[in-house]
Amino acid sequence: MPRKEKVGIVVSDKMNKTRVVAVEERTSHPRYKKVHVKTTRFKAHDPNNESQLGDVVRIVEHRPLSKEKCWALKEIIKHTEEV
Repeated sequence: MPRKEKVGIVVSDKMNKTRVVAVEERTSHPRYKKVHVKTTRFKAHDPNNESQLGDVVRIVEHRPLSKEKCWALKEIIKHTEEV
């Protein structure tokens, strides 16, 4: 069975080797067709602390590494420009 993959934005990089990634899911109401946006936050393992705040990243399912951390960083799709 393949591992699940999600694409999201890094919203917190304050923890060591852990990133909080916000993933948006857009669904349309069956009758009224209004688009509903649901944001879910996942804690992902980043062993080398490569990603930064605002990066667009791809995460994959992983074995549980702690109570809440069961995703791992697969790749950084787009880096943010540093000011």
